[in-house]
Amino acid sequence: MRFISISEYDEHTMQLAKPVYDAKRRILLAAGSTIHPKYRERLIDIGISHLIVEDAVSRGITMEELLDAPTWLDVIDCLQMAYVAAGTDRIFPAKDLLAAAGMLLKESSQRTVIVALPSSTVAAEMQAYAHSVNVAIMALQTGKRLGYNQLQLRDLVVGCLLHDIGKAKDNRSESHPESGFQIVRGIREISLLSAHVAYQHHETLDGNGHPRQMGGKEIHEYAQVCAVANRYDHLTTDERMQPHEAMETIMAQSGIKYAENVVSAFVRSVPAYPPGARVRLLDGNEAIVTRIVHHLQRPCIRIMETGEELSLADHPSIMIQSK
Repeated sequence: MRFISISEYDEHTMQLAKPVYDAKRRILLAAGSTIHPKYRERLIDIGISHLIVEDAVSRGITMEELLDAPTWLDVIDCLQMAYVAAGTDRIFPAKDLLAAAGMLLKESSQRTVIVALPSSTVAAEMQAYAHSVNVAIMALQTGKRLGYNQLQLRDLVVGCLLHDIGKAKDNRSESHPESGFQIVRGIREISLLSAHVAYQHHETLDGNGHPRQMGGKEIHEYAQVCAVANRYDHLTTDERMQPHEAMETIMAQSGIKYAENVVSAFVRSVPAYPPGARVRLLDGNEAIVTRIVHHLQRPCIRIMETGEELSLADHPSIMIQSK
């Protein structure tokens, strides 16, 4: 199986590997289905721009690294309820949100690496929440690499889940971090450190961020972890960059916008070449990533022309070509 843009879908050679859901979590198309061109247009109309498919190219790729879809959707549902509560001054579902964070912590404890489902695989109404869940997943892996304990990881994950909650009341780019801080700091069950993630996730090391133009060590490390994951997700989703290109963009800002230790931990925690990704090698061969074993940035690949499978970690002379 592999991720594709919906524009690449071919009903004659591909079938869905994972279900497609609407905004109410109803299954629109089950795994194993093919998509008629008219139905594909309907999916595009509701905001779905990527699919997970099975085809001859991705034969045998199981994507075991992929986060369990029901868990992902459960956390999205919980976060959506939190936004509704924050935007309407209802009782905030803190207990449910902490339980959702615990679900992600449990998933992370059972896996070496987690690949999140792109937010573009769900309806537009769910995508803002899916974005925050994906930021939390990447931040969690980064926090583990930084050596955080379970309490620190929980506070980081909760802060990342809520990093954009200010948009429930104030959707302006410059001011939603402060609105989010005010919301989260008023929830007694949630750590003030999580509130500072919401407050500082748009601050940058060079002092050119917002809302307070903080810089250097004024910015809490949790917020820097969130900032890197947030930027990466926007690059891969909104700007449609390939994961390895987004990773290069993040690394280029190391020591400028983001702390070097945070960027280093992120690079060693989030795969630049997820399973199913198509790549071109320096020798001109086309290949597809099949799985991640020992090295996140040197995965196992299958040469398209010959079908040969090999681990790039074991073949240092075989290089992936940068675009």
